[in-house]
Amino acid sequence: MKERLWWRDGVVYQVYPRSFADANGDGIGDLEGIRGKLDYLVSLGVDALWISPIYPSPMADFGYDVSDYRGIDPLFGDVEVLDALLADAHARGLKVILDFVPNHSSDEHPWFRESRRSCDSAFRDWYIWRDPAPDGGPPNNWLSNFGGSAWAFDEHTGQYYLHLFLDKQPDLNWRNPMLREAMYDAMRFWLRRGVDGFRVDVIYHVMKDAEFRDNPPNPDYREGIDSEAQRLLPLHTADLPETQGIVAAMRSVVDEFPERVLIGELYLPLERIVAYYGEGLEGANLPFNFLLIGAPWEARFVAGLVERYEAALPEGGWPNWVLGNHDKPRIASRVGDAQARVAAVLLLTLRGTPTMYYGDEIGMHDVPIPFDEVRDPFERNEPGKGLGRDPQRTPMRWFPREGAGFTRGVPWLRLGDCVASRNVATQSDDPASLLSLYRMLLRLRRGSSALSRGAIRVLGVSDEAFAYERRDGDDRFVVVLNFTDAPAALPVAEPAGACVLSTHDGGASGELRANEARIYRGSL
Repeated sequence: MKERLWWRDGVVYQVYPRSFADANGDGIGDLEGIRGKLDYLVSLGVDALWISPIYPSPMADFGYDVSDYRGIDPLFGDVEVLDALLADAHARGLKVILDFVPNHSSDEHPWFRESRRSCDSAFRDWYIWRDPAPDGGPPNNWLSNFGGSAWAFDEHTGQYYLHLFLDKQPDLNWRNPMLREAMYDAMRFWLRRGVDGFRVDVIYHVMKDAEFRDNPPNPDYREGIDSEAQRLLPLHTADLPETQGIVAAMRSVVDEFPERVLIGELYLPLERIVAYYGEGLEGANLPFNFLLIGAPWEARFVAGLVERYEAALPEGGWPNWVLGNHDKPRIASRVGDAQARVAAVLLLTLRGTPTMYYGDEIGMHDVPIPFDEVRDPFERNEPGKGLGRDPQRTPMRWFPREGAGFTRGVPWLRLGDCVASRNVATQSDDPASLLSLYRMLLRLRRGSSALSRGAIRVLGVSDEAFAYERRDGDDRFVVVLNFTDAPAALPVAEPAGACVLSTHDGGASGELRANEARIYRGSL
């Protein structure tokens, strides 16, 4: 692995386009806004930006309801603006990854409009239609991930259509070869324009049981706490064996173009995540590993997770790690400001491709959203359970002023508090800030073959701390992390090499200080 490969050795930075930078003042982020911040991404030290959906959409689920797979929603710009963004990014050495949403389209997509026109429509089988049950109700017990039945009745044709998300997001029928080819051609459309790959939304849902059998009850379901969809186990609606063939076919499309990447969104157990590398590694290049997002923030648990994941990887499979995204609470809200610094060191020194979420580098927290301002349909459908995703999608803070430099208009979601301290401009001038720590880590990682592609070896773990070595030939580093807010003994003998980075000021020797992470050059 001597030759640099951008998606293996680099760092991905997720941009939620509505919330990153607003160039036209309408309060909603756009492509020109992203284009204007490319130099920031370069100065930060990331290698690729992944942009959440920007396709034409009625925005029932903020872009995850696509009405045209080959266009750009006017809210964000147009195809020419994306072309300019691609050119500018590539000129700076940045790669650009787009979201691809294959499980469902919008109900306003021309395919679905034609599909629901009649039972004899040529597009009828591009979606999943079924006759009612004998009692006239839904065909089976499948549930929507956003609450309620996954079936919607169409009065005009007298059948139900499947929607595993909103009823305005009908599921596509991936058993139809014409639908598959149309979707692969949509991928090629963007790859020809220079897009460097795709993050594929809920890739594990695309195939459903051909016999439409009921899903079994979930014995661990917690009434009033879990989402309604968790009442059943998705045995027949997720992670079907046939899905692997679809993933392999998508990978084949991506491999028609040089140096592109296929990333799969997977909320699955560890042993199922690694299955998506595919036979002979012909599946996703990076099946997303979200295990840290829901993990208890404890040294022994995280160390065990790292070891289990490494052991489960197929030979040649490259790992990846994620601390946050647009669907889950922010890392600083989950572990606190002090441990967010430890988390940054962990993410950027583990073996594998890290994915950062915009704003985590300045310590953005989830922002409470009053119910009358809620935009997320998940929260509106199941209020009171804390399932809403608006809190982690609030606008990026660029400057300590009104609008936070995000917009000169009214932001689509409230900014929240602490704007004066949690913004790029203020933290750029503070060498002790979280942003400065991220920049140091990214610079260290980029300059080290050990940190970007080397092997990992767990050295020691205690109830409080976790230590591991990264090594590529003579390039070696030891990372030590204190997961607690109290001093802790090093779980290994103190490395002989110099401490090149600490999350704390002052000397770094002896026991770990509260909430401290260190990186030593050299080995034990």
